[in-house]
Amino acid sequence: MTVRTFTKYTQSHGNAQIHDITRDLLACVHEAKVHSGTASIFVPGSTAGLTTIEYEPGVVSDLADCFERIAPVDLPYAHEQAWHDGNGHSHVRAALLGASLVVPIENGHPVLGTWQQVVLIDFDNKSRQRTWTVTVMGE
Repeated sequence: MTVRTFTKYTQSHGNAQIHDITRDLLACVHEAKVHSGTASIFVPGSTAGLTTIEYEPGVVSDLADCFERIAPVDLPYAHEQAWHDGNGHSHVRAALLGASLVVPIENGHPVLGTWQQVVLIDFDNKSRQRTWTVTVMGE
């Protein structure tokens, strides 16, 4: 069995910015030379998350709007009262989305729908370089 871990970086402006990381995932799977297995993607930290969407302007906008409705920026958050860093909403949003995603690999390719892309969403309230990992396992 092959196990390969890749560290990737994405520059982000935060504020629910959605990044399509599908090409990077495809490159990791290709480099690992795994025919059948899984790719596990993980973003460390408590203010970012991962999911899949159809990465087009309408869905990107709808998803960002959805998080604003679920965990609005301007609510009073206990985290904000304790730390005064303005990102209480970021932690709540990231916890709801989750920090990891597993994608099956068949015939050397991640199994994704025709219009399905893997995205990283940075919920924090400041710019930063996000680090994330891909672990490819299989044969």
